[in-house]
Amino acid sequence: MHRRSALATLAALSTTFRSSLAGASTQPLLQALKPSPRMPVLFVGHGSPMNAIEDNAWRRSWQAMGKELLARQAKPQLIVCISAHWLTQGWQVTAMAQPPTIHDFGGFPQALHDVQYPAPGAPAVARSLAQEIKVPSGDKLALDTSQWGLDHGTWSVLKPMFPKADIPVLQLSMDYSRPPAEHFALGRQLHALRSRGVLVVGSGNIVHNLRATRNGAGPNETYDWGREFDTVVQDQIKKGQLDQLPKFQSLGAVAQQAHPSHEHYLPLLVAAGAVRPDEMPRFFNTGFQSASISMRSVLWG
Repeated sequence: MHRRSALATLAALSTTFRSSLAGASTQPLLQALKPSPRMPVLFVGHGSPMNAIEDNAWRRSWQAMGKELLARQAKPQLIVCISAHWLTQGWQVTAMAQPPTIHDFGGFPQALHDVQYPAPGAPAVARSLAQEIKVPSGDKLALDTSQWGLDHGTWSVLKPMFPKADIPVLQLSMDYSRPPAEHFALGRQLHALRSRGVLVVGSGNIVHNLRATRNGAGPNETYDWGREFDTVVQDQIKKGQLDQLPKFQSLGAVAQQAHPSHEHYLPLLVAAGAVRPDEMPRFFNTGFQSASISMRSVLWG
């Protein structure tokens, strides 16, 4: 009962946020972000960090997607990225003017550690978001001014898409201790930002089991459980049943094999929460890396 009550409260707060954001033109957030055609939502399967520098099909697809988005009627004014690699107690948002490029991995070539993505931050917008977004615990969204930055879940996909690094980026953390449904509900609060030039990007993987990787596996090779889980999620997205995505653990052993820990699935929930029910999805990168990592990615809008 307590959890259902918390979710009901969060849904009500989400509605309040959307209406206040749409109607209160004097808010600092609205002064910083101009009205625009509604920006799309992306969920990107990021896979290995090496995809950021290798000339492979995944990276070429990200490059093509970036060119497509920049060719649209309006360029994003801001990117809010939810990466699988920033887990915090409570939710936080980066609030520094120049977020550092974080190399949060080991055992990779020096060339990967040398990559920098010097996109600016947006401290004023971060402060406004911290006032407006309501998190399930009842606390405010916390501001991170010095501890984090842009980790490889963010820069590995944004650098191929937007190599000029001239679009400000905020990174939103995830509280892994909270149930999946709350991540989806939090994503719903990001929807109104899309009409203020904000591109919402979730970066994770629909299937992510590093214990089962197979080097040299082809893009169509995976396990039965990997294909089953990927197909179930694909079908839910195609049918617009986005509210079913947080219930993935009901798949039992298949879900446990697809996600021994589910931090790479949560960014999909936040991104899907920002999607309108009538928006049709478009899939890309619909294959697997190393047999146990689904690279399936989705564009809405």
